[in-house]
Amino acid sequence: MRHVDFSPLYRSTVGFDRLFTMLDSLSTPEGAQTYPPYNIERTGENAYRITMAVAGFAEDEIEIEAHRNQLTIKGQKLDENGGNGGEVLYRGIASRAFERRFQLADFVEVTGASLKNGLLHIDLKREIPEGMKPRKIAVEVVSSDKAKAIETKAAE
Repeated sequence: MRHVDFSPLYRSTVGFDRLFTMLDSLSTPEGAQTYPPYNIERTGENAYRITMAVAGFAEDEIEIEAHRNQLTIKGQKLDENGGNGGEVLYRGIASRAFERRFQLADFVEVTGASLKNGLLHIDLKREIPEGMKPRKIAVEVVSSDKAKAIETKAAE
């Protein structure tokens, strides 16, 4: 796969540096990271949910952090021996530490997280501020009588 160099665009544009950084990060693979598997779904017009399979992890072993436009989910097992003091002869259940990062769009906020049946659900909502929403502007109809009156006053 070819790599696109955005450095000339950095020099000739203002305010688009975050966009080019995101495009740069999309073009480079994350080291083929596939653990843990996850789904991203749209649950409403402005609502989303990330569901991540984290079987074997407890609530206190998962850390979720939202900073600016990046969501980071980290998991690290506290007790590797399974808590029974026995020796593990074969480990088929993945319990390795992980870190997943998601780029969030502008105005997307994390509204909650829950862990149920080995699935971590993170709910997101996009809330656009009132000042950024499109607004309707009423068109005022000016009658021809008012227009003539203005012309008449201006001529006197």
